[in-house]
Amino acid sequence: MSEDDLVLLSELAKGVTVDRVGRRLDISGRTVRRRLRGICDRIGVATAIEAVAWAARRRLI
Repeated sequence: MSEDDLVLLSELAKGVTVDRVGRRLDISGRTVRRRLRGICDRIGVATAIEAVAWAARRRLI
């Protein structure tokens, strides 16, 4: 998992909205959603919440 992916997940873990994450990372909300889908597919989870929990359990965020 890339550093950018971990930043995205950590922002979501803080409760930041997808659109606001996009603004902070200087990308569109649609790109955030697409990257999030890719993260979920790679780690084998179905939702963003599960992806955040997965990363937190492994102390990545």
